[in-house]
Amino acid sequence: MKKNKPKYKQIIDAAIEVIAENGYYASQVSKIAQKANVADGTIYLYFDNKEDILVSLFKEYMGQFIEKIQHSINLEQSASQKLFTLIEMHFSQLAENHHLATVTQLELRQSNLELRMQINNVLKPYLKVIDSIIVEGINEGSFRKDINRTIIRQMIFGTLDETVTTWVMKERKYDLVDQATGVHQLIMGGLVNK
Repeated sequence: MKKNKPKYKQIIDAAIEVIAENGYYASQVSKIAQKANVADGTIYLYFDNKEDILVSLFKEYMGQFIEKIQHSINLEQSASQKLFTLIEMHFSQLAENHHLATVTQLELRQSNLELRMQINNVLKPYLKVIDSIIVEGINEGSFRKDINRTIIRQMIFGTLDETVTTWVMKERKYDLVDQATGVHQLIMGGLVNK
């Protein structure tokens, strides 16, 4: 399988840097190949085109992103602790890889509708993780039973997404992970069973 070959990872890693630094539209395949230290033609052994590279890098990084979050929240006892861990890890993983943050927050939004649909499919497992925390909170009695789970999921993801976008747009001038406690408190204010 191509994904298991070292050059695949080399190209993906190079692509995220090139796209973050130049923007998606200005990132020619030749620039990605040069950064990856491979011949231009080698790219096409692994990817159909530049769009395929973008979707593949998002799948690759998002898969690892979700896996790490899922592992960490499984170690927590309550839905509130799981939600805090999800928020903190969402922020910390993007803070650790500012190229990934730039690509996910800025470049993916400028893509065409078909590409955005593919990206939405990649996001579905992450949204299921958020759903599982909401359901657990309702079942344990710590979250309100009358909440609309779909709206709450969108609010949680939207809040995290916008917080990271603002951090990227402000050129990472403050500590993103420090925002986790405030964001958690804000979201919990609407979720807790009073």
